Amino acid sequence: MSEFDDQQKQWLQGFVSGIEARKAADKLSNRTATTASGTPIGPDALQHAAQDRAVAAGARLVAEEKAKRERHPLDRWDELVARSEAGQFPKGTDVLLTKYHGLFYVAPAQDSYMCRLRIPNGILNAWQMTGLADAADSFGGGYADVTTRANLQIREIPAQHGVDLLLAVQDLGLTARGSGADNIRNITGSPTAGVDPQELWDTRPLCRAMHHYILNHREMYGLPRKFNIAFDGGGRVPVLEDTNDIGFVAARVTGGEGFEPGIYFRLQLGGITGHLDFAFDTEVLLKPGECVTVAGAVVRAFAAHGDRTNRQKARMKYVIDRMGRDAFLAEVEKEHGAKLRRARGAVIAPRLPADKHGHVGVHAQKQPGLSYLGVVLPVGRLTGGQMRGLAEIAQRFGSGTLRLTVWQNLLISDVADRDVGVCVAAIAALGLGVEASAVRRGLVACTGNAGCKFAASNTKGHALKLADWLEARLAIDLPVNIHLTGCHHSCAQHYVGDIGLIAVKVDRGEETVEGYNVFVGGGAAATGEQAMAREYATAVAFDELPPLVEKLLAGWLAHRREAESFHDFSRRHEIGALRALVEGVPEKALAA
Repeated sequence: MSEFDDQQKQWLQGFVSGIEARKAADKLSNRTATTASGTPIGPDALQHAAQDRAVAAGARLVAEEKAKRERHPLDRWDELVARSEAGQFPKGTDVLLTKYHGLFYVAPAQDSYMCRLRIPNGILNAWQMTGLADAADSFGGGYADVTTRANLQIREIPAQHGVDLLLAVQDLGLTARGSGADNIRNITGSPTAGVDPQELWDTRPLCRAMHHYILNHREMYGLPRKFNIAFDGGGRVPVLEDTNDIGFVAARVTGGEGFEPGIYFRLQLGGITGHLDFAFDTEVLLKPGECVTVAGAVVRAFAAHGDRTNRQKARMKYVIDRMGRDAFLAEVEKEHGAKLRRARGAVIAPRLPADKHGHVGVHAQKQPGLSYLGVVLPVGRLTGGQMRGLAEIAQRFGSGTLRLTVWQNLLISDVADRDVGVCVAAIAALGLGVEASAVRRGLVACTGNAGCKFAASNTKGHALKLADWLEARLAIDLPVNIHLTGCHHSCAQHYVGDIGLIAVKVDRGEETVEGYNVFVGGGAAATGEQAMAREYATAVAFDELPPLVEKLLAGWLAHRREAESFHDFSRRHEIGALRALVEGVPEKALAA
């Protein structure tokens, strides 16, 4: 047989190149889902293999898993654009799949989209805040809400402007990709990172690296349910890392056999306070540069072993409960490809406690002559005008940086001490402030039924009315955190509040009214108060709630020991004794 001539060789090379290009395209779009033997391959292999194992074991995938299997939600951009052009909202399981792009159809609470962003460590630039204000005005309701994940949500987005809003966000160098549904939510970190005199480690580079790791690893979007990650650098403002699926806590190792002195991170796993669990300490110590890849291994272990048949049991806590802590850690090490360093033998310095209300007020930075200002936002809401105004203040008096916190407020950093007074005045001109009562400083409320279909009460409206009532009647001199959450999802984390309120419907004669179950004595690890709140009262109609909370706080003020916090006071008493004390039963009678 004769040799191929040059033209034939070129044709063959082109033919082979075309095949290779098609293979690459198929892999990227996941059209080639399996090998000849049926083994899942490609970027979605982990998710598909987990689904296949569940089916092989005789279980049935839930509808959401089937929908994700049929076509990956991140491959549905064209559908998103088509719906937007037609002015239509998604229906059925498409509602869940659209959340992968950051758009949440929130009917029946509002016949509109909500867009939630991804802002690693909660830090953004002044020009980004201004741009988001413009986007909220042009395509949404002209306001934004700061969330309990140090994030922003824009609401009241019409169907035809969903894609417009997403494009406006991307033009600002931000993204909403994977901010909802079965994904890793916004990565939180210490809001005072880099400026905190107390911090052990600046969490900003870690949050940024984790953020981009997620965006660039497709398997991070194949989870059974949502997932939270937080980095605590040891600073003054709590991050509530112990409420996350993965919590990284900075720790100073001073010695110990086999340990080089320095800053490490404790690895905590399985936090989900809505299901009454804090993250547990794995006794694993990581160097800062190891955190992101280990987090990736934890997520892959969860994706491989999480429940695909029952949405109620699909969080990582239940994987750990089923497998056991040691067995799950072994799976993490398998995914990581190496053993993880245990803390046994390490000498670890105790953590300095965080400031319960350190997210409010004027505070000195570690940089001489500079301060950061914690701005109070009424239940986390900002108008477009306030967003622009705060951005201008940050640019004019600070470094152009705004830092969102998990306490639904923000900080303006790098303000020269000589400019603090004029900066505070400029904030006041926006109808905001850096000071507030002890009640309002620690007031946290989820969206409520004004914007969430799951909520049973108007939590934001009720929070403001409750604060007005208490401020007019009590002079509280120590920090108190009151958390109002609208449903069992516990977005406002009512179980870690000094007073936690979860919305319920209350029967009153032939009517049903909005009300709450009341919990007391919750707290987080960073402030030295880690505890799940205990149930104090049930089915309290909202019009009866302010007097009840007033009695609780008045009882604390009247019967506390010197400088005793409400948390310590409420934990010191059994619930029955606390009720009696608050209702005015003499202490001698209680002792008897």
